[in-house]
Amino acid sequence: MEKAKMSKLGVPYLRLGKGEPLVLIHGLGEVKEGWEDQYELADQFELIIPDLRGHGECHKSDGISIRNFASDVIGLLEELEVKNAHILGLSMGGAVAQEMYRQAPTCCRTLLLISSFHYFPKKLKGLLFDPRKGKLERISTSGQPSEFAARMALYSWDKETVEKFDKFFQPKRGIFIDSLLACFEVNNLTLLPTINVPTLIVGGQYDAVLPIWIQLWMHKLIPHSEFIIMRNTGHLAKLEAKDRFNNLLRKFLFQQKTA
Repeated sequence: MEKAKMSKLGVPYLRLGKGEPLVLIHGLGEVKEGWEDQYELADQFELIIPDLRGHGECHKSDGISIRNFASDVIGLLEELEVKNAHILGLSMGGAVAQEMYRQAPTCCRTLLLISSFHYFPKKLKGLLFDPRKGKLERISTSGQPSEFAARMALYSWDKETVEKFDKFFQPKRGIFIDSLLACFEVNNLTLLPTINVPTLIVGGQYDAVLPIWIQLWMHKLIPHSEFIIMRNTGHLAKLEAKDRFNNLLRKFLFQQKTA
């Protein structure tokens, strides 16, 4: 496994490869090593992969918010003297990517928003959270992955995919629910129409965490964005359809080189 470095601001990160910088931001309860299947992109890009605050090896646990997650990653890029980069975020990481654009738009060369969201209306919060509240709270208090979480996130139920999920989904006590509640505070309805960098939005056909109509809504709000549905995948296409997912990223990013 690749060895992590630690920024001066206390952000653990992996840095692999050479080329245009590509930042990979993990989702709720995940760790930076969860991008293992995407390490192969280092043959064309400089991958910068942080642990968000309170996640993985990051010991900063105060101030859990999407705003602070974003400022931590922006600070890391400034420390690494990376002026701008392709910013890819999965699920909660996609909300962090949007917040990075809000705080420092010039640091975002492109946005790649994977199985993500931009706003939770009150009714949607109730639909997604209330029926699952007890099980989600048990994940938070136990600090352990669960079959419930895997079945909610995955469409493919083969042994290798489940093992990878269990390996890289590492929720921490308290941090999980604090981060989830931070997601519910996101409201980017007015931000999305102002985004003027190339943006790719990807949804999973059978995503039971964040249904694809949410990503379609985002696509409608972001001018000139591209929307792709990953067939036969759930919330984690990066694990369930590694080759298709990586090729999709390469295609989009290559188009920006030739544009």
